[in-house]
Amino acid sequence: MLCIRRTLADGWRVGLVTGLGAATADACYGLLAASGLTLAAAFLVGQQAWLSLLGGLFLCYLGVKTLLAKPAEATVKVTRPAAGLLGAYASTVFLTLTNPITILSFVAIFAGLGLGSRDGSLLSAGLLVAGVFLGSASWWLLLSAAVSRLRARLGPTALLWVNRAAGLVILAFGLGAVVRGINL
Repeated sequence: MLCIRRTLADGWRVGLVTGLGAATADACYGLLAASGLTLAAAFLVGQQAWLSLLGGLFLCYLGVKTLLAKPAEATVKVTRPAAGLLGAYASTVFLTLTNPITILSFVAIFAGLGLGSRDGSLLSAGLLVAGVFLGSASWWLLLSAAVSRLRARLGPTALLWVNRAAGLVILAFGLGAVVRGINL
């Protein structure tokens, strides 16, 4: 939702770097899982309550900000300074890294496919992580490009409703993460 909303509001570059932030965090967790760093994984899972609270509060902030945002004009080309692109990237890396369930997913998938036990070489782990990053980055590139093409066809009223819907969904995910963090 964040990638879609940022693409609609700020253009495909911001949407793409938002997705690349998620892909980077996925690759980091994939590296931990592929390398068999169970100690690091156990630490992150042990900090799940705090990570969930921090990520949830940040999501709530983004949700409220999105909910109240005025829509960008669909016909105006938005250019973002480098700090805006860096901020979009960094905030998404942070959000994705604050979800320790992601690493458990990678560990489970890699173990289920027997990928951690094949030869254990650094090369195979590196190729696996590169595949995770490239696959994720490809998805975000396609999504931001497709949404960007729709952007020109949406009027201000439609963009306002996209902001409201995206804001409510992001806020709901944030509240869910906060509640989960409190209950852990």
